[in-house]
Amino acid sequence: GIVGQDMTAAQRQTLEALIHVYISRMPEAVAEAEMGRVRNTDLTKSCFVWAGSTDPGKGHYYRVQGDCFVAEYDNTQNDANHIHAVWRDLQDDFGQQMLRDHYRTSH
Repeated sequence: GIVGQDMTAAQRQTLEALIHVYISRMPEAVAEAEMGRVRNTDLTKSCFVWAGSTDPGKGHYYRVQGDCFVAEYDNTQNDANHIHAVWRDLQDDFGQQMLRDHYRTSH
């Protein structure tokens, strides 16, 4: 993976835009609160990790982790045509592993 402090300014902007994609899917009041929390963290300490292929139709996964959140994207099923995405609040989700639990109950 790559830590925010090792990213170029353009890469950090892309990371912030990616984080915003997750937050913008939340109800407005929740999104505002989450964005405020993220803005109060040091994104240079955040980490982006990629696993898998970069070829279309091939499985891949990424994780973005900051001080107070984790965003996970998993696209490994059906020729990489079935996406799972999770936003976790590391300070208020009681340690539940949402993606793992979804696979256990729904697949």
